[in-house]
Amino acid sequence: MAGMTTTAPGHYVIRPVRAEEWQAVKALRLRALQDPIAHLAFLETYKDIVAKPDSYWQERTAKAAVGAADARQFIAEGPDGEWVGSLTVFVEEAGTTDWAGFPVERRQGHIVGVYVRPEHRGCGLTEVLFDEALQWAWDVGVERVRLIVHENNGRALRFYQRIGFRPSGVTVPLEGHPDESELEYVLERP
Repeated sequence: MAGMTTTAPGHYVIRPVRAEEWQAVKALRLRALQDPIAHLAFLETYKDIVAKPDSYWQERTAKAAVGAADARQFIAEGPDGEWVGSLTVFVEEAGTTDWAGFPVERRQGHIVGVYVRPEHRGCGLTEVLFDEALQWAWDVGVERVRLIVHENNGRALRFYQRIGFRPSGVTVPLEGHPDESELEYVLERP
């Protein structure tokens, strides 16, 4: 069952976060926001989030930790226990509106915050993170899982297509960047 600890290639451990691990969640997110392509991959910036109070990180972590009903953050721990990757999947209910103002027509998962430290990429770790997130999403009854990716984030686009995500045709304009957009990719329930 999703949410349990899984061992990935190279002795990585994939598991959901616990609410009390907010400091590690914060540290990994801040590291992700310093990645050279963070401006293409994330909607927030290091500058915007670094000064957030501890209460922000505690709440953010609790909302996607073990026991949360409609979100789960999965992390990858390296052989030494260091957190080296993460992603979060949210459940979006039919009849609501998503973060970009689009209506949600089906109960679906939405994957966000995908990050694996550069020195741990290319070993199958991201695939295992996705496997755990997708299994959790299917277990909670979503009909499909989606993600939004910047049109210029070629590495991410290639990965998402390789693991089965397909473009839906939905384009999300980027606020303040009229010449750029993000694309919705979806994976239907097997």
